[in-house]
Amino acid sequence: MTGGAAGGLLVVGDVVTDIVARHHSPLAPATDTAARIATLPGGAGANVACWAARSGAEDVRVLARVGADTVDTHERVLRASGVRPHLVADPAAPTGTVVCLVGADGERTFLTDSGAVLRLCADDWDGELLAGIGHLHVSGYLFFADASRAAARLAMEAARARSIPVSVDPASAGFISRFGTDRFLAAIAGADVLLPSHHEAALLTGCSEPAGAAAELSRRFPLVVSTRGARGALVAESGTVVARVPARPATVVDTTGAGDAFTGAFLAARLAGHGPVEAARHGCRIAADAVTVIGGRPRRPG
Repeated sequence: MTGGAAGGLLVVGDVVTDIVARHHSPLAPATDTAARIATLPGGAGANVACWAARSGAEDVRVLARVGADTVDTHERVLRASGVRPHLVADPAAPTGTVVCLVGADGERTFLTDSGAVLRLCADDWDGELLAGIGHLHVSGYLFFADASRAAARLAMEAARARSIPVSVDPASAGFISRFGTDRFLAAIAGADVLLPSHHEAALLTGCSEPAGAAAELSRRFPLVVSTRGARGALVAESGTVVARVPARPATVVDTTGAGDAFTGAFLAARLAGHGPVEAARHGCRIAADAVTVIGGRPRRPG
């Protein structure tokens, strides 16, 4: 996969509300821990879309389900970030909520209530969403429930029928572990690009060595780009790591959106015609910006 694809980017995934709690001292059981708390828009799929738009991708769209009570707010915020929202208002389930506990080192732990996210279903899919699209990206969170998995597979099959490349972000080592690695790999079969963290790559292969895990996954998927936080990213094709891309130095405030920023910037660069290695370099540059921002989205003007 040496060239990019013309056209826009469609992300099928998740839009949630993030509650980010930054605590500079260890969590104290059975009492209070001082923290600074912010409520922000989030969701891996929506974050990727926003970072892709910030990175220059044109005609970025996102399909997701949210609670009916917050659909207007999330649509407004996405439009302000240059993303065209296609949000299904769920009358029965609230918008997904993620509590992000961020320690003094910027590392985070998530408490996740998926809410409406996993209620995305095949009836929510419209093939016209692919009109003018050059790449489909699917958030891995959708594969952990029957209804949303069916919707994700329908989108992937529709894209492949139009020769539109498909990427998947595995999303969560914890969820994959409970779902089953073999089941997950079967569910995402046919993806052209896999974008795991090194933790997810290790889980999916049983190989703890990052390069070995990335290489092994690239025997299943044509292109694998595995992120390694402060150690950058690995690019693997046909069973071989073809590049080790260094991270950019940054003062870490919050790592919540780093992987999503990398993915959004990587996909924007691919759509602009850059090869995988240059796209990964662009991803590392933007991820370094992301860790200086509280929450998972780019800074908004003002």
